[in-house]
Amino acid sequence: MANLSNSPITQVSQVPTHTNLQPQLLTRLFLDLRGRRFEVDRETIMNLPESVLLCLFPNGLVLSRQSIALSDGGGDDEEEEVYGVDFDPDCFQFVLTFFRNASDNFYGTATNPGLFGAQQHLFESPDFSPQTSQNPLLSKQAIIVLREELEYFSIPPKDGKAATDHNGIANDTMLDIKRRSGDYLIDKRNIFTALQRNVNKENNVAEQHLIDMLCMSGFDREDEWGFRALEPSRCCISSIALVLLKTGIIHHPNGEKQVEIDGAQMATAQKLLLFWRKPARKCWWDGLDIELPAVGDQPSLTVKLWARRVWTLELSLV
Repeated sequence: MANLSNSPITQVSQVPTHTNLQPQLLTRLFLDLRGRRFEVDRETIMNLPESVLLCLFPNGLVLSRQSIALSDGGGDDEEEEVYGVDFDPDCFQFVLTFFRNASDNFYGTATNPGLFGAQQHLFESPDFSPQTSQNPLLSKQAIIVLREELEYFSIPPKDGKAATDHNGIANDTMLDIKRRSGDYLIDKRNIFTALQRNVNKENNVAEQHLIDMLCMSGFDREDEWGFRALEPSRCCISSIALVLLKTGIIHHPNGEKQVEIDGAQMATAQKLLLFWRKPARKCWWDGLDIELPAVGDQPSLTVKLWARRVWTLELSLV
């Protein structure tokens, strides 16, 4: 009879196995954004807009560390693991600061009671049905997130000075025109100018409705982008604007009267819930003949400037 004691089928490991091991959830993340370090707690990351998270982590983000859970002794200390992220650090700081201030203003701090405390009676009012009292706009701070990715293309004068070689590499004159075009666009900070120009040209009712809805919900028609910057080594400008959603919840000065609700404004605000966790995108082309001002020994010149704009609209609840 064959000796089965060493058979791989019947052999039993003498090392005890661990069952039901759960990966340890990260409590904080260490990020390296183009050479600048950030330490961000897990809750802050989870509260960020989905459209921003997709830019930060286009390949996804794992918020657990399986290796620590399976290491000898379980591993109580969280080792520093730095995630390299190709995202503008100043833009990231702008978003973090806005969200932190919005949260502190709504939920309160050690020295500031916040707005949420003054709204508690709304949930107990007989005027509110169960469906109304479950309205997330009553219990969460809502923030409108509007992003623009702008790629631009400069068409130089037909004088032959600006050109590319047989490999498509731009010469110094062409590079100078691209840089000056970027400087021209970066100064155009008004949010709605380009879209309104497109509305006027195409008579697009839907686009006009979008502008009107945003301006009724927190934006102003003369608002500028909160953050706007050229991407390194690219003919691309990234912009973002964040505003608190106007929900129609009215807080009177010094609490002299109880909090009230403007029903019409709340109804408008609830339309923005369509964009909660569901970013919507709009893309259009914009072409203009522009005059680039003289810079140094470079004379002024007229170029055709095409811009491909992609807007992303989202609602975040903090």
